[in-house]
Amino acid sequence: MNTMKTIDLNGITYIEPVPGGTPDWYYGTGREHGDLYEAEELYRSGHPVKGNGLYFVRYPEGEAFRVSSEEPGTYYDTPVFLEDGIFFLQADFPKGRIRILRFDCREHEITLVQELSLDTVKDCYNLQLHTSPLCLTRQGGEGVFEILWPERVCFDMDPHESFFLRDNERLFFSRWHEEGTGSDYRYWEDTVIRDLSGNIAEVMPGDISVMPNGEKWHLV
Repeated sequence: MNTMKTIDLNGITYIEPVPGGTPDWYYGTGREHGDLYEAEELYRSGHPVKGNGLYFVRYPEGEAFRVSSEEPGTYYDTPVFLEDGIFFLQADFPKGRIRILRFDCREHEITLVQELSLDTVKDCYNLQLHTSPLCLTRQGGEGVFEILWPERVCFDMDPHESFFLRDNERLFFSRWHEEGTGSDYRYWEDTVIRDLSGNIAEVMPGDISVMPNGEKWHLV
């Protein structure tokens, strides 16, 4: 007979797998002020921003770990898994800082990986952590892609592209296409692989999915 676990996440009622290829960890976060960019806009407009909760939950035990301070003006975004650690982004709007933190999945301790000034980014639009290696990226609405840490990369990209994966020196973007109308309408996607200078190295049909063991599957 199946049992039901009750997991107290202080009002957070939705969890999803931590991106990066792990079947063991889920995360849940508060979204009262929307995503990171929306919270930043509210703060800069003079509105109070409550700190959002961030929890990591281990499967199958259901053990929950609260990793956020929930201080006013402090906001967290989607984490990523890499090498027995969960890395997550903390934006501290009152202090004008961005912090990259690591939760050790074995010792359950949190350490500071890197701290940056918020002035290093135009805004927090699509500001995200990706792997691998671990990097902080921003895909601006103005059609510019940036890596902000650990190196600095900046180049123009197709407005129909979205960055989703890094594999060392290769950057993977999903590019969507559409044509026709009505019954003749057609939509499809390609995977565009660029180097760190933004040059296109390869265009492949379909999409790439990363499996829990880190293997990449090309779906066509």
